[in-house]
Amino acid sequence: MCGICGVAGGDPAGGRELVQRMCSSMVHRGPDDEGMIQLEAVTFGMRRLSIIDLEGGHQPMHNEDSTVWVVQNGEIYNHLELRKLLVAAGHTFNTESDTEVLVHGYEEWGQYLVERLNGMFAFALLDRRMGAILLARDRMGIKPLHYAIDGKRLVFASELKALLRDPALRKGIDPAALDDYLSYEFVPSPNSIVRGIKKLEPGHTLMWSLADSTHRLRRYWSPQLNLAGDAHGHGIEEECERLRSVLRESVRKELISDVPLGVFLSGGIDSSAVAAMMTQLGGDVKSFSVGFADRSFDESAHARLVAKHLGTQHRELTLEPSMLLDLVPKLPSLLDEPLGDASIIPTYLLSEFTRRHVKVALGGDGGDELFAGYPTLQAHRLAGYYLKAPRLLREGLVEPVVRRLPVSRDNLSFDFRAKRFVGGAAYPVAERHQRWMGSFAREERTALLSEDVRHELSANGRHDLDLGPGAYTDPLNQVLAMDMRLYLENDILVKLDRASMMASLEGRVPLLNNDFVQYATHLPLNMKLRGLRSKFLLKRALRGILPESILNRPKKGFGIPVAHWFRGPLKEQMLSVLSPERIARKGFFDPGAVKQLIDDHLDGRRDNRKQLWTLFAFELWHDGYLSQR
Repeated sequence: MCGICGVAGGDPAGGRELVQRMCSSMVHRGPDDEGMIQLEAVTFGMRRLSIIDLEGGHQPMHNEDSTVWVVQNGEIYNHLELRKLLVAAGHTFNTESDTEVLVHGYEEWGQYLVERLNGMFAFALLDRRMGAILLARDRMGIKPLHYAIDGKRLVFASELKALLRDPALRKGIDPAALDDYLSYEFVPSPNSIVRGIKKLEPGHTLMWSLADSTHRLRRYWSPQLNLAGDAHGHGIEEECERLRSVLRESVRKELISDVPLGVFLSGGIDSSAVAAMMTQLGGDVKSFSVGFADRSFDESAHARLVAKHLGTQHRELTLEPSMLLDLVPKLPSLLDEPLGDASIIPTYLLSEFTRRHVKVALGGDGGDELFAGYPTLQAHRLAGYYLKAPRLLREGLVEPVVRRLPVSRDNLSFDFRAKRFVGGAAYPVAERHQRWMGSFAREERTALLSEDVRHELSANGRHDLDLGPGAYTDPLNQVLAMDMRLYLENDILVKLDRASMMASLEGRVPLLNNDFVQYATHLPLNMKLRGLRSKFLLKRALRGILPESILNRPKKGFGIPVAHWFRGPLKEQMLSVLSPERIARKGFFDPGAVKQLIDDHLDGRRDNRKQLWTLFAFELWHDGYLSQR
């Protein structure tokens, strides 16, 4: 696990100095080692968190005649199998590192090496004979990679803040990306919040020619959901056994490590399933969780129950409000890019706590997207029935009653969910999903953005997002595809990467292992959502392995009491950060619209926690962005 960066083209001396600055900005990603190589006008750099082959895994790494060089962030889980193939083909290895399979694999298979990799990775490879650089990112986007093409230069890095060490790349905020951020609470790839800086999309490679400074993008993989109505022709119990087998094997592959590892255990189904497979595979399992003083957000009792049931060595940290609040001023350093998901704070604190005991932690991320675990999937199914009700009943009775429900600031309160449901049910599936999941609907963004930003959006347009090849006619498959393409990639995995790496901890996601993703995406929809029963097959397969109370408990997010904070301990800071004077001076938003959101929340007329946190996080990030000038 590392932070990688590099420059191709331009002045070599300037490139070396820039790579040194980029590496210094990512020490948290790799506190154990640093490496750099400069060959003509190409400079590669890396910071290393040593996990496999602690002594021999120094990067950049090269082949036998030093014509191929590579820097990698991540892990290749099938590197031992690939190593055997490459040794049989005549290649000589000098280390036990998984990274070395990349240089020899490229010699043997060229850029099509990536199709053979099972892992979480982002890497850059220099082919001196061809005069080319290959950038690659794993299938699901677990590991990040940003890049910019500035004239005849290619600049890349694991983090946006590293690229911003180059003054030439500080080209200001992209209004279309800002519009996306307000919509989704994140900036979807391939764009970033900064003009001209891109994210390499999951399942893609970029080939850069040193001779003529041109590049070519290639999609080498994308998820394909099963549109058929059967599960491989197997009975339900046989399918449960297949699921358990694939899950167990995926976890086994991701236990490869030369340092101590553990598991994040929330008490939810996904992390509990990973922990259960770890215990079945043998050895002492160390589990870690956090609890909250606010009971509506606390899941620690469920984590303790699972830990006791499985017999893990369990450690738990209780998060007092002061611990969470003290981290808020540090958000600019924690956020590489604006992210409106406040759960990055407890995720970081969990990572920091876990890092005191182990260097690697497995988690359950990805299970909700693969097995229809989010309540929004049930809501989309209910919306179909709701819209069949007479319009007079919906608009004349139900919606007015819901709008008058008293505001509660508890986690996922009934009034919050009910108001979101009736406010979005009548829209087409994609827009409905955005209204339920995001912060600002289209008309709200129009009212919120300043006149200058609206003018630029009108002149240059908004981003059109590619949700992948193939059109899904079933609304729920559309939602699953959107969740994988948008929320999982750009929120869940970004949050895990930033929070764990800031704590110098490697976070792994075995539910997103190639084999498990391949299995889960080929399951038909009725094996995931049966009626209103979410995660149908996964829960069925885990019977007898996890307690029934865990399998039957409702979904609960990993949130923090933002709604209360903005009326209490964070009120003054929020009022300062979102003051009309500051908002007007920066020029992104309309001061009056922001003030109305604040007044409605403070007076109890509306629960604007999502909208206000989205704005608050952006402004804190932007303060950090400006301070780097």
